Amino acid sequence: LPSVLCLGDCQLQTPCQIQKCTTDFVSLTSHLNSALEGFDLEFCKALRAYSACTYRNSKVCRGNLVYHSAVLGISDLMSQRNCSKDGPTSSTSPEVTHDPCNYSGYIEAREHQAGGKTPATAYVFCGLFGDPHLRTFKDHFQTCKVEGAWPLIDNNYLSVQVTNVPVLPGSSATATNKITVIFKSYQECTDQKVYQAVADDLPAAFVDGTSGDDGNMKSLRIVEKVSGKYVEMHAKYIGTTVYIRQLGHYLTVAIRMPQELVLAYEESQDLQLCVNGCPSSERIDDSGQLPLPVMGQLLPQSGAAYPQSVYTLETASTKCREKIVVKDIYFHSCVFDLLTTGDTNFTAAAHTALQDVEALHPRKEQWHIFPSSGGHVVGKGSKFCVSLGFVCLIIVAFL
Repeated sequence: LPSVLCLGDCQLQTPCQIQKCTTDFVSLTSHLNSALEGFDLEFCKALRAYSACTYRNSKVCRGNLVYHSAVLGISDLMSQRNCSKDGPTSSTSPEVTHDPCNYSGYIEAREHQAGGKTPATAYVFCGLFGDPHLRTFKDHFQTCKVEGAWPLIDNNYLSVQVTNVPVLPGSSATATNKITVIFKSYQECTDQKVYQAVADDLPAAFVDGTSGDDGNMKSLRIVEKVSGKYVEMHAKYIGTTVYIRQLGHYLTVAIRMPQELVLAYEESQDLQLCVNGCPSSERIDDSGQLPLPVMGQLLPQSGAAYPQSVYTLETASTKCREKIVVKDIYFHSCVFDLLTTGDTNFTAAAHTALQDVEALHPRKEQWHIFPSSGGHVVGKGSKFCVSLGFVCLIIVAFL
């Protein structure tokens, strides 16, 4: 008799596994980041795995309200994310889960799920210092006027704006005296945070008074390295680092950020100096070639006059060699700034800008840009023709 009663109902003796299905789904999706590329693909794979698990338990769970709620929830999520019912599914035994507010953890999980077949995450670098000199995310080097407020970066995660003022009256040379950094709100990782530095006021906190070290703000923090002179901002949730320094009366900025996040911006946000460089009308250099001033007088290409500098080409070169050994664009920028301003603080600015490259730029072989690779055509034996009326002065750099 017991065997007869068991017919058709023996499956009920197997416990409902809906809780395990749900736990597996949470494990598969906990590290996913909805704002990053590839989220929909991975989320749909996890949903299909969840759906398959519920189907396998459909008979033993038919009287379970949690099971029916899960089925309805899966259907709703598939509609919201436009997931097809047919397609690949995620493994239901994920080996690694990561903090969703840790960008490097997200990347590791993504590469793990792809079996290590995805390329390593590309990081890019941008820096602005001195007169000002700009190194873009593409490692293009430019020298620009850009007086007033200009966006260095403006994407879905981060905005950095710099304000440049004339270095000397009547001069087209400018330098940065204000930097505003906005970390945009991001899921549960951080609310919007604004940082602002102006000349002679380099705070160690956001404008709301927090430093990012308390509460749920561990994914974003400010570290003061030198009081009033040098701060670092670390945004772990977007894998981004920002250095800001004050040298003399002006500021410098250096930024390292994942390339995929750098490219996450709308068409209306295309005016970004770090991404597209300076507008041609704002550039002092000519395709990377800097017109050197002669005893404080800038070459006619820029059409601007500078007050008399105490430096000659030889003395400026000697001064810059004290700080910068490698004769790359940072050395040549130092020489240019000394000749145009006479301010030795620009020597320190070029030197620390190079230090920031070495700390943040991901590819050591690209730390130094030389004249042959698109930097200044200022090297040993280089010559500059200065047209002063009908006279052509040939200047041989003392390098």
